[in-house]
Amino acid sequence: QLQLAESGGTVVQAGGSLRLECAASGRAFDSHALAWFRQAPGKDREFVAAIRWNGDATSYAESVKGRFTISRDNAKNMLTLQTNRLTPEDTAVYFCAAAFKPNSGRLSNDAKSYTYWGQGTQVIVSS
Repeated sequence: QLQLAESGGTVVQAGGSLRLECAASGRAFDSHALAWFRQAPGKDREFVAAIRWNGDATSYAESVKGRFTISRDNAKNMLTLQTNRLTPEDTAVYFCAAAFKPNSGRLSNDAKSYTYWGQGTQVIVSS
Protein backbone atom coordinates (compact mmCIF):
# COMPACT_ATOMS: atom_id res chain seq x y z
CA GLN A 1 0.00 0.00 0.00
CA LEU A 2 1.20 3.50 -0.83
CA GLN A 3 0.44 6.91 0.61
CA LEU A 4 0.97 9.82 -1.76
CA ALA A 5 1.35 13.51 -0.99
CA GLU A 6 1.65 16.23 -3.63
CA SER A 7 3.33 19.60 -3.20
CA GLY A 8 4.51 22.52 -5.28
CA GLY A 9 1.24 24.00 -6.47
CA THR A 10 0.89 27.78 -6.32
CA VAL A 11 -0.14 30.81 -8.36
CA VAL A 12 2.08 31.47 -11.38
CA GLN A 13 1.91 33.83 -14.33
CA ALA A 14 1.23 32.55 -17.81
CA GLY A 15 4.46 31.48 -19.48
CA GLY A 16 5.99 30.48 -16.18
CA SER A 17 7.10 27.13 -14.79
CA LEU A 18 6.36 25.00 -11.76
CA ARG A 19 7.85 21.84 -10.35
CA LEU A 20 5.28 19.58 -8.76
CA GLU A 21 6.39 16.77 -6.49
CA CYS A 22 4.68 13.69 -5.11
CA ALA A 23 6.27 12.02 -2.11
CA ALA A 24 5.37 8.41 -1.47
CA SER A 25 5.50 6.30 1.65
CA GLY A 26 4.76 2.64 1.99
CA ARG A 27 5.95 -0.50 0.27
CA ALA A 28 7.18 -1.31 -3.21
CA PHE A 29 7.18 2.19 -4.69
CA ASP A 30 9.42 0.91 -7.45
CA SER A 31 6.85 -1.70 -8.48
CA HIS A 32 4.23 0.90 -9.34
CA ALA A 33 3.45 2.80 -12.48
CA LEU A 34 2.85 6.45 -11.58
CA ALA A 35 0.81 9.18 -13.17
CA TRP A 36 -0.34 12.76 -12.89
CA PHE A 37 -3.95 13.74 -13.44
CA ARG A 38 -5.61 17.12 -13.09
CA GLN A 39 -9.08 18.45 -12.51
CA ALA A 40 -10.19 21.95 -13.41
CA PRO A 41 -13.26 23.54 -11.82
CA GLY A 42 -16.43 22.08 -13.31
CA LYS A 43 -14.54 19.55 -15.42
CA ASP A 44 -13.76 15.85 -15.22
CA ARG A 45 -10.42 14.61 -14.01
CA GLU A 46 -8.05 14.27 -16.97
CA PHE A 47 -4.83 12.43 -17.64
CA VAL A 48 -1.63 14.46 -17.79
CA ALA A 49 1.33 12.06 -17.84
CA ALA A 50 2.46 8.61 -16.72
CA ILE A 51 5.74 6.81 -16.16
CA ARG A 52 6.65 3.15 -15.97
CA TRP A 53 7.91 1.56 -12.74
CA ASN A 54 11.55 1.82 -13.83
CA GLY A 55 11.24 5.12 -15.67
CA ASP A 56 12.04 3.66 -19.10
CA ALA A 57 8.77 4.74 -20.69
CA THR A 58 6.53 7.78 -20.38
CA SER A 59 3.22 8.92 -21.82
CA TYR A 60 1.73 12.40 -22.11
CA ALA A 61 -1.57 14.00 -22.94
CA GLU A 62 -1.41 15.90 -26.22
CA SER A 63 -2.22 19.14 -24.43
CA VAL A 64 0.98 19.02 -22.37
CA LYS A 65 3.37 17.21 -24.70
CA GLY A 66 6.56 19.22 -25.16
CA ARG A 67 5.81 21.42 -22.13
CA PHE A 68 5.60 18.99 -19.21
CA THR A 69 8.10 16.33 -18.15
CA ILE A 70 7.36 13.47 -15.77
CA SER A 71 10.18 11.79 -13.89
CA ARG A 72 10.73 9.59 -10.86
CA ASP A 73 13.45 8.81 -8.35
CA ASN A 74 12.88 5.36 -6.92
CA ALA A 75 15.68 5.79 -4.40
CA LYS A 76 13.83 8.76 -2.89
CA ASN A 77 10.26 7.51 -3.46
CA MET A 78 9.56 10.67 -5.40
CA LEU A 79 7.56 11.53 -8.50
CA THR A 80 8.04 14.88 -10.22
CA LEU A 81 6.19 16.86 -12.87
CA GLN A 82 8.13 19.73 -14.41
CA THR A 83 5.68 22.12 -16.03
CA ASN A 84 6.83 24.82 -18.47
CA ARG A 85 5.16 27.48 -20.62
CA LEU A 86 2.05 27.33 -18.46
CA THR A 87 -1.22 28.75 -19.73
CA PRO A 88 -4.46 29.59 -17.89
CA GLU A 89 -5.86 26.35 -19.33
CA ASP A 90 -3.42 24.46 -17.09
CA THR A 91 -5.18 25.78 -13.99
CA ALA A 92 -6.38 22.78 -12.01
CA VAL A 93 -5.83 20.61 -8.97
CA TYR A 94 -3.06 18.19 -9.84
CA PHE A 95 -3.12 14.66 -8.43
CA CYS A 96 -0.51 11.94 -8.42
CA ALA A 97 -1.61 8.34 -8.68
CA ALA A 98 -0.05 4.89 -8.52
CA ALA A 99 -0.87 1.45 -9.86
CA PHE A 100 0.93 -1.78 -9.01
CA LYS A 101 2.54 -2.66 -12.34
CA PRO A 102 6.05 -4.13 -12.09
CA ASN A 103 6.22 -4.98 -15.79
CA SER A 104 6.65 -3.37 -19.20
CA GLY A 105 2.98 -3.21 -20.12
CA ARG A 106 1.30 -0.22 -21.72
CA LEU A 107 0.90 2.85 -19.53
CA SER A 108 -2.72 3.65 -18.82
CA ASN A 109 -4.33 7.09 -19.16
CA ASP A 110 -7.51 5.89 -17.42
CA ALA A 111 -7.96 7.05 -13.84
CA LYS A 112 -9.74 3.77 -13.05
CA SER A 113 -6.46 1.93 -13.59
CA TYR A 114 -4.82 3.65 -10.63
CA THR A 115 -5.36 2.47 -7.09
CA TYR A 116 -3.62 5.02 -4.91
CA TRP A 117 -4.17 8.76 -5.02
CA GLY A 118 -2.87 11.84 -3.30
CA GLN A 119 -5.00 14.73 -2.06
CA GLY A 120 -3.94 17.09 -4.83
CA THR A 121 -2.09 20.39 -5.13
CA GLN A 122 -3.64 23.52 -6.62
CA VAL A 123 -2.05 25.20 -9.62
CA ILE A 124 -3.42 28.57 -10.73
CA VAL A 125 -2.04 30.19 -13.86
CA SER A 126 -2.89 33.86 -14.14
CA SER A 127 -3.11 35.62 -17.50
